[in-house]
Amino acid sequence: MTVNANTAITLAITGASGAPYALRLLELLLAQRQQVHVLVSSAARVVFATEVNWQLPAAPQAMGDALREHFGVSAEQLQVYGKEQWFSPVASGSAAPKRMVVCPCSTGTLAAIAQGASDNLIERAADVVLKERGQLILVPRETPFSAIHLENMLKLSRLGVTIMPAAPGFYHQPQSIDDLVDFVVARILDHLGLEQKIQPKWGYGEE
Repeated sequence: MTVNANTAITLAITGASGAPYALRLLELLLAQRQQVHVLVSSAARVVFATEVNWQLPAAPQAMGDALREHFGVSAEQLQVYGKEQWFSPVASGSAAPKRMVVCPCSTGTLAAIAQGASDNLIERAADVVLKERGQLILVPRETPFSAIHLENMLKLSRLGVTIMPAAPGFYHQPQSIDDLVDFVVARILDHLGLEQKIQPKWGYGEE
């Protein structure tokens, strides 16, 4: 299978609730032959164990092997990097993908990105996308939002970041949790400019 390396995407998964969103998004990105650089926080591994009963290995190589086996893809298409792998492509403005999604995005990660903290690879990768004028999509999952959260979102939005809360709609009459997950994932794919058929666009559904 030919991998589309020229349009690679960084997918960061943090400790907010919403592991099913991350897994579904990764599944569909890989199905479209996108090359995906995956970053997973320690808190995200806890969430995965809690929400989808999957104990992801802590070591990046072992985690990459587990994800590649699960999705049936090659190392060329899916790479996993640890939080301090500063020599990975996503840490460099000359090598990092121009598109990045943080899904789900914890409010802690949101705050760090807003302040340019770059204390780990997820934060650094987001900082790189911002400074290189790339596309950054954050999918926060928290409720309610505090004034601090909202101020951070506003700051980032003014910098061109897309803030896309994991807030599925109901006008499509969802019949399952998977339908709710697909609603959010479809919106992410739409904003990435990728084809998606899991959720009809408003006004283009079946009569």
